[in-house]
Amino acid sequence: MLDEFQELPGLNVEVGEVIYMPHLEAPPERPHPFVYFISILNDSKESVTIRGRKWILKDSEGDIIVVEGRGVVGEAPVIPPGERFSYNSYHVIKNNSNASGAFFGMTQAGKAVRTAIPAFSLKIPDEV
Repeated sequence: MLDEFQELPGLNVEVGEVIYMPHLEAPPERPHPFVYFISILNDSKESVTIRGRKWILKDSEGDIIVVEGRGVVGEAPVIPPGERFSYNSYHVIKNNSNASGAFFGMTQAGKAVRTAIPAFSLKIPDEV
């Protein structure tokens, strides 16, 4: 299925701040929440509707969690040429982890596209 999606030159992802937020709700087996800020930039010549995402979280023990879903934070944003869609969300982890992934979308012309989410670290502060 992923072979159906092609990279779209000009569609890129920027990762902003990644912040440890221990007061957020988290399950006991993954007690460390991190908020992250993402922008999807469309510097292509086509409008793109983001229809899905896939996150891969790999922790320092080698455990992997894959999170897939429709849209982005409950939306299917349409990003016109020259525009961006920014949001924040969070991941909960058991121990130090790296996050990466991809967004999947459709151009106005009906072409299935993807763009990679650059890898970033979720490092639990030493004082925790």
